Amino acid sequence: MSTENSVDFSLMPKLDLLLVIERLNRAYGPQDWWPADDAFEMIVGAILTQRVAWRNAETAVGALRSADLLSVGAIHAMAADELAERIRPSGFYRAKARTLKAMAAYVDARHGGRAEWLRLMPLQALRGDLLNICGIGPETADAILVYAADKASFVVDAYTVRLLTRLEGTGKAMSYERVRKRFMKALPADAALYGQAHAVLVRHGQRVCTKRMPRCGECSLADQCLYGRLAGSQPTADDR
Repeated sequence: MSTENSVDFSLMPKLDLLLVIERLNRAYGPQDWWPADDAFEMIVGAILTQRVAWRNAETAVGALRSADLLSVGAIHAMAADELAERIRPSGFYRAKARTLKAMAAYVDARHGGRAEWLRLMPLQALRGDLLNICGIGPETADAILVYAADKASFVVDAYTVRLLTRLEGTGKAMSYERVRKRFMKALPADAALYGQAHAVLVRHGQRVCTKRMPRCGECSLADQCLYGRLAGSQPTADDR
């Protein structure tokens, strides 16, 4: 590699994840996530938005709301097939109907049918319960913890993994738990902070640090990013 095109890694600042979030907060401002009227609606939205765009989930949530079915009791009592048809716009609707019913059954049995009572459980115990519900993985569980239960459990998604991979120039995506633990170690344990951080990471991934042809010249994190210095706007092989 020629001197002209080489990067002196010793001159790169050590990655500071708190600084990353502070800069993104300045760039995008308060995001006011998650759009929901109560804790259970937020849980339903988190499940329905799995593997699809939010607009699809929002349509399905709206259909449940308009039919007065957006409650623990209504979903718990409803036949799975009927529920699946009502949430069809969300995609993967049969699997999501099973997850919604399992979640409603859990809230009914363990929390008296009141989703807001999830806040009374310790974080780790509640996270364990959520991960034991069919169809709820780490990302959905952490979204429920942060936005519905007001617990400081960092939410990791593909945007977050992509950004961290590029900032460090590894060219290889990191595991969910590794990324989660790194952010939780770097940031104060605060649910509101974690929710805002997740929101601005998503916004940055959608607008600037895109899957293909990222807009590195517009990035507020350019001086922290090894990917931008090494690869310019060329995506890595492991982008997802």
